[in-house]
Formats: sequence, structure tokens, C-alpha cells
Amino acid sequence: MEEIDPGTAYALIGQIMAAPGKREELIDYLAQGSHAMPGNLAYQIWRDKADENSVWITEVWRDEAAHKASLALPQVQEAIAKARPIIAGFGARAEVEPAGGKP
Repeated sequence: MEEIDPGTAYALIGQIMAAPGKREELIDYLAQGSHAMPGNLAYQIWRDKADENSVWITEVWRDEAAHKASLALPQVQEAIAKARPIIAGFGARAEVEPAGGKP
């Protein structure tokens, strides 16, 4: 795994709500679109234990430019197109940074 440079690293935590009963389908689309993204150090999808339609995404990137560039990748564009009809909304979103030491 590539070393994280706290001076340039870019990380996000965000919540996506699926249409009722569509969470697993949304997870599949997100997973399909997240492979082989240059500059991506971690991309994890989490099921919300308290909300059966909600997922949380944690992303760590080498820098913000790598994250922005990923949005133009064909597999990411395809995943967005497939997921859009079953996304009911977006919840909390935070840009975060390492809190000292090694993340």
C-alpha cells in the first residue's frame, strides 16, 4: 500500500441513502466502479447498522486532484449512471485529515 502523505492526502466520509430495498444493489454498483482508480489508497463501503437503506463510504486519496480525476473514469461514470436511479439522497459528508502520526 502506498504511504499516506498527511500534507497532501485527501479523505472523505459520506452517507448515501438507497431507495427502499435497494441497498445491496447500490453497494454492488459502488463496488464495481471503485476498482483500479489511480491515486486511491482506500475505498470502503459500510452498511449502516441503524438504517437498512443507508451506506457510508470512506475514501482516502493521494491528493484531491486524484479524487477529482477519478470522477471521469469510465467505470466510475458507468457506476454513477447505474446507481443514480436508486439513490434516494445523500446524508452527512465530511472531508477529513489525519490527526497526527501515521493514519
